[in-house]
Amino acid sequence: MTRLHVDGVPVELPPGASLLDAVRAAGTHLPTLCHDDRLRPAGSCRTCLVRADGRTVAACVTPATPDLAVETADADLRSLRRDAVALIASALPPHALAAATHSELAEACRELEIDADTAAGHPARGRDDSHPYVHLDRDLCIACGRCVRMCSDVQGTFALTLTGRGADTAVAPGTGGPWATSDCVSCGGCVDTCPTGAITQPGPGRGLTSGRAPADRVRTTCGYCGVGCALDVVVREDRVAAVLPARDGPVNRGHACVKGRFAYGYLGSAERLTEPLVRENGELRPASWPEAVSRVADGLRAAVRDGGPDAVAAISSARATNEENYLVQKFLRTVVGTNNVDNCSRLCHAPSAAGLTASFGRAGGTDPFDDVENADCLLVVGANPVEAHPVVGARLLQRALDGARLVVADPRAVGLARHADVHLRPRPGTNVALFHGLAHVLLAEGLTDPAFLRGRTTGLGELTALLAAYPPARVAEITGVPAGDLTAAARLYGRAERPAVVYGLGVTEHLHGTDGVRALANLPILRGAVGGTGRGFGISPLRGQNNVQGASDMGALPDLLPGYGRVADPEARDRAEAVWGRPVPPRPGLRIPDMFEAARDGRLRALWIIGEDVCATDPGSRRVAEALDACPLVVVSELFLGETARHADVVLPAASWLEKDGTFVNFDRRFQRVRPAVRPPGTARSDFAAVHAVAAAMGADLGCPTPAEALAECGRVAPVFGGLSHARLDREGAVPWPCPSPDEPGEATLYTAEFATPDGRAHLAAPPYLPPGEEPDADYPLLLVTGRRWAHYNSGSMTRRGGNLLLDTHGRLDLHPEDAARHGVADRASVVVESRHGRARLTARVGPDVAPGQVFCAFHFPEDGVNALVSRNADTVTSCPEYKVTAVRLRPAPPRG
Repeated sequence: MTRLHVDGVPVELPPGASLLDAVRAAGTHLPTLCHDDRLRPAGSCRTCLVRADGRTVAACVTPATPDLAVETADADLRSLRRDAVALIASALPPHALAAATHSELAEACRELEIDADTAAGHPARGRDDSHPYVHLDRDLCIACGRCVRMCSDVQGTFALTLTGRGADTAVAPGTGGPWATSDCVSCGGCVDTCPTGAITQPGPGRGLTSGRAPADRVRTTCGYCGVGCALDVVVREDRVAAVLPARDGPVNRGHACVKGRFAYGYLGSAERLTEPLVRENGELRPASWPEAVSRVADGLRAAVRDGGPDAVAAISSARATNEENYLVQKFLRTVVGTNNVDNCSRLCHAPSAAGLTASFGRAGGTDPFDDVENADCLLVVGANPVEAHPVVGARLLQRALDGARLVVADPRAVGLARHADVHLRPRPGTNVALFHGLAHVLLAEGLTDPAFLRGRTTGLGELTALLAAYPPARVAEITGVPAGDLTAAARLYGRAERPAVVYGLGVTEHLHGTDGVRALANLPILRGAVGGTGRGFGISPLRGQNNVQGASDMGALPDLLPGYGRVADPEARDRAEAVWGRPVPPRPGLRIPDMFEAARDGRLRALWIIGEDVCATDPGSRRVAEALDACPLVVVSELFLGETARHADVVLPAASWLEKDGTFVNFDRRFQRVRPAVRPPGTARSDFAAVHAVAAAMGADLGCPTPAEALAECGRVAPVFGGLSHARLDREGAVPWPCPSPDEPGEATLYTAEFATPDGRAHLAAPPYLPPGEEPDADYPLLLVTGRRWAHYNSGSMTRRGGNLLLDTHGRLDLHPEDAARHGVADRASVVVESRHGRARLTARVGPDVAPGQVFCAFHFPEDGVNALVSRNADTVTSCPEYKVTAVRLRPAPPRG
């Protein structure tokens, strides 16, 4: 620790601290118009001047050294600081210091007793109000550069620059032209850091920033992707005025993305469901909650009477809280008497759970994401976190820009791939061969950890024998990745002291997705870079939805109970039955695809779908709709009347993540609190309340009347969660599982003593490469990959009801110029995409992001029909659909008529 004195007050600081840190530790406030704690210090504004051992210095850029005597309070220093602030303010127009202005500059002037008349300049440089979320008043810009550095040093987009000379210098988009057409990805970092109000969020959030969060705020966890950003929601008159990234957020550290920061407009959408709907004479009509709940309860009882408990199923939600998912699966198992419960991890990361469990013993990432900060080589596979997980993408990019080597394996040249030391572009569906090729090089060149392999693993002999058939030359033939690139990537990973593997849906959503996860997990095992060895970060899946990890953790799965105890395991059932006081059926239930098949066959008579628009997100949309129409009772809990809800017999209006209480689990296993910021509209209820109401109507008491009590009960069923509670999370912010005791911190790094497999060892896997379910041919010559884009989320039900729709207005198909010419498709022209299973209509975007022979589109606009294209092929282990490999053909679209 560094010990020094500030105005006679003794202060202790960690190494590397600045005098500004020392001054703050002593309880003194200084103006800092060019400084933001999230950025490297600049020392350009001279407003934080102090005296250190007789020298007048800028506190933000001066290191704290032992035994230093620092002065802040004498009149000369105050006068210097006052003059510096007044000089800056004098060049601005009067509204910069108006009474209603709450900027850092305005507050500094008030504190230093600088009169508002000081701001008398009239730069008249104009405004830019073209962007829905970020407005620029150039007249208020003081060229401090904070917004530019936030865009480059934190977000990594490099969209902003300073233009002009001298007093005319001001921020501008680097591409020139309006802000709305720039490279800006709307993270809001520039809004948060601007000290003068030159860059603001329009509307009631104007002037609110994370650095000066007001008292009327609610701390919660973002309900979009699985990163788990901590957010402060500012509420005015029971309406959200702004959503601000929490400076002390354990994952986001004061950063956010366009979705978490700005995409809350859907809350007040006129399309929100505000009362239940029931079907009568073929039409949905409004109903009271008692009527809707009675209809659901009667329908469930009838289904059980006519077909037994297994005639009922539920699809729980990765958008719901842990407590809601826990209650849903408990309701199905103890009230209905079936294990027919599943969640949308079936469609994305079920292969992660299966593969990581088989390799290591638990269904989650091995290490905390914070450890990426120490990684010297990043292997990012089948993921585009810059768009799909922007806060993680920004942190990975900054690590690479700070010197870590970056290897990206992805068919598209987007996001992090543009900054990679080696970019591997495998043909879709060839992951297993690619990973075996990397492992072959590690073994052949001695880039493994023999001691770790001997002491903590099994399966090396079988894997070594298999890898003999995967030299780089053969892998190049299968994958299309040049042998030299494969070898270079393996050497970067193999020679790193602290390598990290991060992957996404490009690994899992395949016919052999579980094999892909296991083959990828071989790499950190071979390197000894897992299990708390200190030689690497291990491996982590980037979870897609906000609580896809938690939904599975809570047992919303047909074969697993809370904490991943198997329903077929008598010991796991006994533990649950002891808590619930009801028997648990021993036979695994139906997975989501099986539910639809059973409905079409007449075996499933009641289906409750919570928070998932399956007609928009599941493959084979037409057949999904047929299944819903064939099922006698379909209940849908939703925010909006989406395509799935239109097929329902009862629609229950649901609360959103900003309107409910509970917890989420993020992608690296951290439990975090979710708190209601505003009330749901009309009579909308949380899924927690809705499940309780239906259970009561069926004569059952589920217990755990509050979300806090539900999590506590879950901890008794699943000891890995035994140390977690709402009260603890309220105190500590985030706690990872496993956490069996309130006295334990939770295991951020797994397997430090032994792996959680039956034999305590990591299991190397040796699955052979098998081709994908579809391959291009003369009739369907292109391979379609689907995924996300930066402005939208999943089916777009939330992000299309707000300003995000202005940023990304329609579905697009990315294709290479060679393919565009071959198929007669012009850039920005409408194009019909046909597969063996369906068709979609999109707008072509011609460019080099995709390789020849491949096309890419997102699924954010259900009316495009993208998921109608996808085949019925699914992972052979988990039934996860093969979204990443569909053979298609193109033709110009006829005019709409």
